[in-house]
Amino acid sequence: MMKICIIIILAIICLVLIIRLLVIRANLDSIVKELRKTRKEDYNRQLRVDLSSGSVARVASEINKNLDYQKELKLESDRSRRQLKQSVSDIAHDLRTPLTVVKGNLQMLEKEDLSEKGKQYLEVSRKKADMLKEMVDEFFEMSVLESDVGDVTFESIDLISFITDFLIENEALIREKGLEPEVDFPDKTIRIMADREILSRVFGNLFNNILKYARDSFTIGIEEGEDSAVYVRISNHVDSPDEIDISHIFDRTYRADKARSVGGAGLGLYITKLLVEKQKGRVEAEIIDDNLVFTVKLNKSE
Repeated sequence: MMKICIIIILAIICLVLIIRLLVIRANLDSIVKELRKTRKEDYNRQLRVDLSSGSVARVASEINKNLDYQKELKLESDRSRRQLKQSVSDIAHDLRTPLTVVKGNLQMLEKEDLSEKGKQYLEVSRKKADMLKEMVDEFFEMSVLESDVGDVTFESIDLISFITDFLIENEALIREKGLEPEVDFPDKTIRIMADREILSRVFGNLFNNILKYARDSFTIGIEEGEDSAVYVRISNHVDSPDEIDISHIFDRTYRADKARSVGGAGLGLYITKLLVEKQKGRVEAEIIDDNLVFTVKLNKSE
């Protein structure tokens, strides 16, 4: 009889322990599940567990404290990031006016009867002022785009006519650089849905990249995709393709010209990416046979 009682007691103890372990396991599974939701969906909530499980409740309490701390860090980081963007925007905006004055004064000096030495100094100053203005303009445009202000006005645009007009408008610059454009357009009208002003800035940035780095010629092609998209490919030969880090070419901090021998802050392609994405498109880059090829995906007009 005694043995039976002991067996029953042990069985009850084992059953209680098993139930206890199952409860702990269920609570741990719940914690893991909620942590995954917090990571994926950024839920702003505390973990909830069965408080009857003291050890698990303590673990959950510590996790909740850590989550609160991480949220505070994220909020502070977001505030600092917004303040930094605003500061960059304010500084760039404040620099634009005096830079315009400096460039105007330099243009006035060009009309003066200067010595050869003076003309050389003036030319150097003019180039530096142009580079600084381009850099300031890039920082200002980047800050505006990253703050996601400004409306996008979509309209149906004849893409071939748009690019043709763009090339005609920049013909003088193309000739000055000794470049020969090669176009590959289909023999029909292709219309896209885009913001005309933003689209002009996209091709302006890519065109500036061509003017800085292209040699002899560059190619612009248009191709219709099967996914209601239109692809514009712009390519030019590059002297040292191995030195171009394609995987980071659209990064804000990337600059192929380490010596900074050309103007700007190196933000042109990063800004281009933001502008294309603002129109629900995509831009990619690749090296093909020593050619740097940019592909801009735009949405076809219905």
